[in-house]
Amino acid sequence: MPPPASPLAHHLYTMAWNNAWANHRLLAACSALSQADFEATRTSFFPSIKATLNHILTVDWYYVDALERGLADAPPNADAASFYDPEEPFATCAELAVAQRAVDQRLVAVCAGLTDATLAKPIGVPRRIGLLHEPATRLLAHLFEHQIHHRGQAHAMLAGTAVAPPQLDEFFCANEAHLRAAELAALGTSEDAIWNVPARDRGHMPG
Repeated sequence: MPPPASPLAHHLYTMAWNNAWANHRLLAACSALSQADFEATRTSFFPSIKATLNHILTVDWYYVDALERGLADAPPNADAASFYDPEEPFATCAELAVAQRAVDQRLVAVCAGLTDATLAKPIGVPRRIGLLHEPATRLLAHLFEHQIHHRGQAHAMLAGTAVAPPQLDEFFCANEAHLRAAELAALGTSEDAIWNVPARDRGHMPG
């Protein structure tokens, strides 16, 4: 899918792809854990890698659904709370990775369709106190912050296992493009597609 023309929308589109790539890299590492290590009690906001990754997924379901509905002028989801029931819908990393990739692709599609007009569009979000409306840009900023925050926790917990935590602390720096080319290809995209820049010019991008 081509990137949006608006500079801010295109930035959010690159954020969505960076999110998908980071999840792919993290979950690939976590897939090397034994089931016991995946479930083991650890020190963090959520008590295990399994619980943390499931939380990222269910929150993604909740916000991506709200964004899809709001941007399509569809009514808010009257059953949005069901995304959190159960709190940990997947028992294994393999099952979770499939579901995470699917919602990551939905988020990329949302951001690919953004325009200057829809960036400011109020999105209905069902909350405990009732339906609230927030601009699409604000919801996306919150969602990306939430994902980064909890990925960092899973990354730190992974450091306490025999599996080395992967590098996740860069935002598509141009000098490391070759290190993620195969991962982006596995996700069905490429550096050129994300940045809409010819390969011959990529080295001139800020990085």
